[in-house]
Amino acid sequence: MTVLGAEAHLPYDRPPLSKQVLAGSWAPEQAQLRTPEALSALAAEFLLGDPAAGLDAAARTVHTAAGRELTAEAIVLATGLRPRTLPGQDTLTGVHVVRTLDDTLALRADLAPGKRTVVVGDGVLGAEIAATLCGMGVPVTLAGPQPAPLACQFGPLAAELLAKLHAGRGVQLRLGAAVTGLADEAGRVAGVCLDSGEVLPADVVVVAFGAAPVTEWLSGSGVLCDNGVVCDSRCRAADGIYAAGDVARWHHEGLDVLLRLENRTNATEQAVAVAGNILGEDRPYTPVPYFWTNQFDARIHVHGTLAADAEVSVVDGDVSAGRFVAQYRRDGEVTGVLGWNMPKQARHRRQEITGMPALAGGKP
Repeated sequence: MTVLGAEAHLPYDRPPLSKQVLAGSWAPEQAQLRTPEALSALAAEFLLGDPAAGLDAAARTVHTAAGRELTAEAIVLATGLRPRTLPGQDTLTGVHVVRTLDDTLALRADLAPGKRTVVVGDGVLGAEIAATLCGMGVPVTLAGPQPAPLACQFGPLAAELLAKLHAGRGVQLRLGAAVTGLADEAGRVAGVCLDSGEVLPADVVVVAFGAAPVTEWLSGSGVLCDNGVVCDSRCRAADGIYAAGDVARWHHEGLDVLLRLENRTNATEQAVAVAGNILGEDRPYTPVPYFWTNQFDARIHVHGTLAADAEVSVVDGDVSAGRFVAQYRRDGEVTGVLGWNMPKQARHRRQEITGMPALAGGKP
């Protein structure tokens, strides 16, 4: 087995990048998925710092940037995502993304007491970064087009609670206006421009408003790419070619749709499913979507899908106490549950999801 990676680092976990590693409570090596000793016991060769540059699916051969040719009986595509950027941000100092370990360390090195920081992006990553920076004592503003953080994912109840949590801890919210660009001064970022005409002063800017699947290198490979690597229900893109993680867009038999999920849980579970199918299990991958986010003292766990226009009811706990489980319904069916500081209760309620009848109570 050969593991080819664009980054020079041994495999590491990404969720801590926006939290523990950024805050400095973890050393970078604490984010490693396995120790070097454990990895050496896998009888796998790690070729790091040499990104894949091309694929011949028919010949099952990967070409690398350094000129290597790697041929195998099975190939797994797990190239993940590339952060979206604002026009001109690559020419300015003080503008950061958080996708890799090196990204996080570069952002951390650019922070200093009194430096004004603007986080562009009101989704999960942007909100987590804002919460972490605020906890570090960094003056931070969160900007984005939604009325509240994660409003499109959580709906009004949880999103408004999240907005109150951030505001109460000192995050400045500039929501409801889209970011149009960056202001600069002598080659360094000086502000964030909104479509309202306002310019948010900034010494440091973190851009976290989405990412795109890394599939450009697959042009002409014989693999279909459309918002990710298109796969069947076994996560198979072509004969002997599989995809897993953020880059994979596979046929979910339970939902009868092509689905692509961008979270750590799916990357782990889909990898297990792909490994099983390579070894002959021939099983469809049909998970109940799940992700979590930690912001300040809120531990939020989501199972299923949460439509912003769903009917929401609290079925466990108490919103005012900061511990509750909310149930999301559409057309009379439960499509998802959200637990706020009640992870066990939320997982128990997962079995009540009826909007995905083939999945309710099942395992990936």
